[in-house]
Amino acid sequence: MDLKAGELHVRQRADRYHAKKYTNEGYNPIGLPKSEAGEDRTIPLAPMVVNTLREWKLKCPKGQLDLVFPNGEGNIEFHANIVTRGLHPPQIAAGLTVPALDRNGKPKADKEGNPIMAAKYTGLHALRHFYASWLINPKDAGGQGKDIKTVQARMGHSSIVMTADTYGHLFPGTNDQEELAAAEKSLLGA
Repeated sequence: MDLKAGELHVRQRADRYHAKKYTNEGYNPIGLPKSEAGEDRTIPLAPMVVNTLREWKLKCPKGQLDLVFPNGEGNIEFHANIVTRGLHPPQIAAGLTVPALDRNGKPKADKEGNPIMAAKYTGLHALRHFYASWLINPKDAGGQGKDIKTVQARMGHSSIVMTADTYGHLFPGTNDQEELAAAEKSLLGA
């Protein structure tokens, strides 16, 4: 991270599920992103994020790998801990919940018969989808209004087709009849 420039540079990833991978050099929990397109990309950070990360850097547990979000010992955090401790509690506090279901798909209840609520989004991939939709949504709707090529680069997709297939429905549509009429008037002067 380059907090001075307000940028996150994606060059590697921590092993997703904390599985040990052995190489000729021994154990290495750090690897390349999934695709070449995901390597060496730059994500701009909002000022609030930069300030929050500066504060976090002062409190963050230190470790050999100099991770941004390590576990308490400064090592790579287990994926399940990130989800259950970092993703679910804020959702529940914000009321972004759904009824928790038992093995048979029926809503769970506490001892008093009240429904037990669970976080609506169960995995970290939901944050990725949120980010993509925020990039795409028009500025007047609280988004960034970015073009599809910018979204492809920020998401690290290997092709623009992947971006279009996954997020194409989010790009604003236009009124073709109005655009055709305006083009006709401009071209023909009618």
